[in-house]
Amino acid sequence: MAETKRDYYEVLGVDKSASDADIKKAYRKLAKKYHPDTNPGDKEAEAKFKEASEAYAILSDAEKRRQYDQFGHSAFDGAGGGPGGFDFNGAGFGDIFGDIFGDIFGGGRSSRANPNAPQRGADVAYGLRVTFEEAVFGCKKDLTISYKEECSTCHGRGAKPGTSPETCDQCGGKGQVVFTQNSMFGQIRNVQTCPKCHGSGKIIREKCVECGGSGYKSTKKKIEISVPAGIGDGQRIRISNQGEPGTNGGPRGDLYVEVTVSASKDFERRGLDLYSKSEISYAQAVFGGDVRVKTVDGDVLFNIKPGTQSGTVIRLKGKGVYSLRNKAMRGDQYTTLTVAVPKKLTGDQKEALRYFDMIYENSLGAEETEESKKKRKTFSEKIKDAFEDLKK
Repeated sequence: MAETKRDYYEVLGVDKSASDADIKKAYRKLAKKYHPDTNPGDKEAEAKFKEASEAYAILSDAEKRRQYDQFGHSAFDGAGGGPGGFDFNGAGFGDIFGDIFGDIFGGGRSSRANPNAPQRGADVAYGLRVTFEEAVFGCKKDLTISYKEECSTCHGRGAKPGTSPETCDQCGGKGQVVFTQNSMFGQIRNVQTCPKCHGSGKIIREKCVECGGSGYKSTKKKIEISVPAGIGDGQRIRISNQGEPGTNGGPRGDLYVEVTVSASKDFERRGLDLYSKSEISYAQAVFGGDVRVKTVDGDVLFNIKPGTQSGTVIRLKGKGVYSLRNKAMRGDQYTTLTVAVPKKLTGDQKEALRYFDMIYENSLGAEETEESKKKRKTFSEKIKDAFEDLKK
C-alpha cells in the first residue's frame, strides 16, 4: 500500500490562508532545523527536510498552490522523479534553493544581483560635540571631513592616461562567476563575486599613478552643519551625498553626524523639560515675594508665597527644550527651591532669629516665660530690620 502523504500546510505548520511570507518563514525554520548539513547521518531529519522542501516547492508557487488547493496531491501524481512525483531537479526548485538557502547559509538573492550595476557608496559617520545651550537653541558648526574626490588625472577610471580598463576574462565583465554543486536533490547553481576583478567586471592593467587605480583621491573638506534646536545627546544628523563615492556611476552615500551634548552644571534634561535647583534666603521663604531663578533664556523673577517650604517645586512654562518635530512646541522648566541657611550673622540677626524661634515654639503650644514677655517689645522693634538684612 502506498504511503499516505501529509497535507502540505500541515507539514509547514501553517493555515490554508497563510500568506507567501508566512509560508517562506515556516519553511526557513524547518530547513534550518532538519538540513542534512546540520544533522549528518540522521535519516529522520533528512526525511523531514525532504518533506518540508516538497511542501514549500508547491505552496510557494502560486499556480501549483492553486492546483493543490483544488485537487490535493493527485494534481502532481506522475509529475517527475522526486519524492511523491515532484521533480527536485527542475529549474523552479533550483530558484527556491537559491532564495531560501542563500539566506540561511550566507548569500541569498543579493548575491545573484549584478555587482557590475551602479552601486550606492557607503555611508560615513563623524562625531560632533555641542554645548548644552547650543543643543537647546540650535547652532551652526563647521566640520572637517575626509572626502574622496574624483581623480583629476584619470577622471575616475583608475587607469593610466592613454589606457583603458579591460573586460575581465574570467567573468566576461559580469562581475560574477557561476558554479554548480551536487546535492541530494540534483545540481544547484551558485553565484559568487568574481575573485579576479572583485565584482567590478573590469581589469586595470596599468593603474593611474595619481590615485593608485582607485579613481579617487582623499582630501579634507570643510562643511557647515546645521544643528537643530532641541537635538538630544546621541542623536544623528543626516547630510545627503557627502559619504563615500558610488561605483559604476552609482550615487554617493550619506554623512551621519552623531551629536554629543555636554552636560550642564545648572540644568538636567528629561525629554523636553528641564530641571534645576535654586536657593532662596530664609527671609524670602518667610515673607514670600519675587525670587530670581536661572533659566536657559536668562534670569527671571518668580513670585513665591509667604511660608514657602524648602523643597517646593515651581514650574516655569515654556522655559524648556524645543521640539525637533514641532518648532512651536517647547517644554517647561521645573525648579526646586532650597532655603539657604546663612553661615554668618550679625548680633541683631541672631537675636531676631532666636526670638522668631521662641515665637514658633509658643505657636506649637509651649508656655511663654515671663522673661520672653519682657523681651518681646524690645525685639519686635528690631525684628523687622533684622529680617530685612537677611533678605539682602
